[in-house]
Amino acid sequence: MTYLDYAATTPLLPVVREKMLEVMNLELGNASSLHTPGHHAGAIIEDARAEVARLINADPSEIIFTSGGSEANNTVSNIFAGQDAATSAIEHPSVLESLKARAKTCRIINVNQQGFVDPADIPENVNLVSVMLANNELGSIQPIAEIAKRCKNYNTFLHSDATQALGKIHIDVNELGVDYLTISAHKIGGPIGVGALYVRKSAQYKPLIIGGHQENKRRAGTSNTLLIAGFGAAAKWCWDGWSCKQYQEVAKLRDQLAERILKEVPYSSLNSPLENCLPNILNVSFQAAEGESIQLYLDAENVIVSTGSACAAGDIQPSHVLMATRHDAEVAHSSIRFSLGLATTQADIDHVMTALPKIVTRLQGISTIKIKESNQ
Repeated sequence: MTYLDYAATTPLLPVVREKMLEVMNLELGNASSLHTPGHHAGAIIEDARAEVARLINADPSEIIFTSGGSEANNTVSNIFAGQDAATSAIEHPSVLESLKARAKTCRIINVNQQGFVDPADIPENVNLVSVMLANNELGSIQPIAEIAKRCKNYNTFLHSDATQALGKIHIDVNELGVDYLTISAHKIGGPIGVGALYVRKSAQYKPLIIGGHQENKRRAGTSNTLLIAGFGAAAKWCWDGWSCKQYQEVAKLRDQLAERILKEVPYSSLNSPLENCLPNILNVSFQAAEGESIQLYLDAENVIVSTGSACAAGDIQPSHVLMATRHDAEVAHSSIRFSLGLATTQADIDHVMTALPKIVTRLQGISTIKIKESNQ
């Protein structure tokens, strides 16, 4: 199988599996308990907290463990409930929808065709600005440090969802200047179901989940020692293994894939930017070929990818990200996201390019959509 859907989730790292099995075999108690088994569980959690904090150059006390990125994002929107906020048009739904539901007003910041926010478009007179560090569909890396400077001038708090960027590019919360940062374990070879929210010591805070003293009274609920330990192991592996440097080699395969698609697949075009892009994400549109059909045919060839549009209850909607950048439903519906990982090989690229041209050509041949010759 050629797995090119690492942006959706990554396989569990062997070192993470080993750490979690080790923890499962220990006689641990509730991490909040005062007895010895409880202290042992608490120590495991604090060790993991230190590893996660080191990966983004934060203080361990600034890390709050959550059930994942969506909870972390909802926690931030809850902090600013009833206040004015602004966010980009291409954010993850857990940012867009939660801010629209909770904020007094939610201003939408437009992006250009490649998915970039212009720092000059950051509005004044809002309490919170939320702009993701890197987009999960396009890979566009936002100028967060520049945005942070404007937010500081406006006395505005800044949140950034770094879920997709973690482990792939260098992240330093102090260099970025953010007040809040969202990350998740399963994007870096950790387990699904655990994430974290970085909260700068000077930033305001209000818990989303109340009713317990866990996480220093910032997130109620019995701590999931097993998953948190896995997150810590994944963070340590990323740090010790210099995963960001390794992804530079992944970028070479991604660029090769892009070049071959444009050359070998008729009427294809790139949606991902060529610069300031995550090293592993490539979003491509194939004119007059429906994205979900391409995905299914590739799946039959043991090539696993994602589509740029979402299906819900049988109602196919175009990707809000591509609609915000390309403003063309046909382009959005014909897109495929290839997301590579550290295990991706040259053989994987060759496998894709053996199957993809034939699939797209076949679909274009039976499509009722007229191909625009100018887009060749």
